[in-house]
Amino acid sequence: MSEASASRPGLIDRLLGLIERVGNKLPDPAVLFVIALVVTWVASAIFGGHEFEGAGGAKLQIVNQLSGQSLMAFLSNMVTTFTGFHPLGVVLVALLGVGVAEHSGYINAALKAVLRITPKTLLTPMLILVGILSHTAADAGYVLVIPLGGLIFHAAGRHPLAGIAAAFAGVSGGFSANFIPSAIDPLLQGLTQSAGQIIQPDLDVNPLCNWYFTGLSSFLIIGLGWYLTAFVIEPRLKGTAVDAEESSEVVEGAPTGNTLTPSELRGLLAGTTALLLAIVTLVLVCLPESSPFRDPDAPPKISSLVTRHAPLMTSIVPLIFLFFLIPGVVHGYASGTFKSHRDVINGMSQTMSTMGYYIVMAFFAALFIAAFGSSGIGAWLSIAGAGFLQSLGLPGPVTLFGIILIVASVNLLVGSASAKWALLAPILVPMLMQLGFSPELTQAAYRVGDSTTNIITPLMPYFPLVVVFCQRYVKSSGIGTLTAMMLPYSITFLVCWTVFLVVYWKVLGLPLGLQAGYVWPPVG
Repeated sequence: MSEASASRPGLIDRLLGLIERVGNKLPDPAVLFVIALVVTWVASAIFGGHEFEGAGGAKLQIVNQLSGQSLMAFLSNMVTTFTGFHPLGVVLVALLGVGVAEHSGYINAALKAVLRITPKTLLTPMLILVGILSHTAADAGYVLVIPLGGLIFHAAGRHPLAGIAAAFAGVSGGFSANFIPSAIDPLLQGLTQSAGQIIQPDLDVNPLCNWYFTGLSSFLIIGLGWYLTAFVIEPRLKGTAVDAEESSEVVEGAPTGNTLTPSELRGLLAGTTALLLAIVTLVLVCLPESSPFRDPDAPPKISSLVTRHAPLMTSIVPLIFLFFLIPGVVHGYASGTFKSHRDVINGMSQTMSTMGYYIVMAFFAALFIAAFGSSGIGAWLSIAGAGFLQSLGLPGPVTLFGIILIVASVNLLVGSASAKWALLAPILVPMLMQLGFSPELTQAAYRVGDSTTNIITPLMPYFPLVVVFCQRYVKSSGIGTLTAMMLPYSITFLVCWTVFLVVYWKVLGLPLGLQAGYVWPPVG
């Protein structure tokens, strides 16, 4: 191959470049949500009153959001819609603690220590693995792992946007891959069981009915993410310059090398010791059966700590705040970067000052999501798609692939995994049970489709936040930049994960999880 031909970008790179350029010409993300809100209003007005059949023959209809009653409800609830927007509280509360840890230098010192003991070639799979494990702590990965991915890659001399992309792929693209059970398991199981009971009233679905499949899927996501980051994303980012001024602010003026100074080492040891003591204290408080962190309505076992309503699970974000605040404060005083309590408050203030743009976007995102949910348009499109698929009468694996595509498409409009499954489960689970699919298999297919397009939809609540993280390093980053980076992950995950599920089912016949089969009615 000649030097000239080698220097020309390939077809995939040119396509991604086109997507980036077109995407960055889209309106600002905040305006994009405003446009989506207006489209929802107009569509609901056009189709308002249209009736369609939901689960169990229930009559549903599209609600006109431009009617006097809907507009009054929209205006009177505007403040609470914004302040009750779940991602907003998660992001701001968690980042208060992170800001202290970052401002004190604790995060920077910890990253240096990690870089010294982790081979450079293993940074990517380790980052994706941490992103996958972060699912145990609900949405914590979005506000912790993704920005840390940029920091780690930048400190290692690699492009920080590649670190953000790899972390985003693990946290969001591989959302349903995890070795460790999390709150999403019983949440989805409850909806699956209720939907299946439409056909079989005494149906009992185990909360860990997909555990084996999601656990093994973690290896698939790590391997695919590692390959794409190394051979697609990083080569493409070589021509993207990092804004030195912004990156130096993020890394808190860290030296070029990874050597810890005596003060940093002293602060790191003190801060980490404080963190370990805090974790041990939490474990000791959680151990007794009478622990206030346990779900009083669950059996007095370890599972009572991880149910959806367990105080431990609902306290994840405040705990993250404390687990960054404590070592950050201790490190600051031990290393000398903090002289008084004013430095602690200054760290929080500086972090909040960078979140103004996200708060504006969150305002319009909250209004759009609320209006779209109230309109019933999402339910109409989902039910119509599922009905169309049923009418085709396709073979089992093809039907399963169709379900995954429907879920992946709906995911571009409805970001919440629980809200989407609450909408789709009463339709898909009974429909597929009548076609011979077990509820557990349908739920596994849903989880594949739900994960893979998270990372390419600007309407996903945390997508604008990731754009903000990218802008810390490359100020010109926009929707197109992030979408073009994440599209290879999305398409590859969708295709390979679907094939993996079919092979897992049809070829290997491995159990999906606890008390889970593939067919309905169960055999034996």
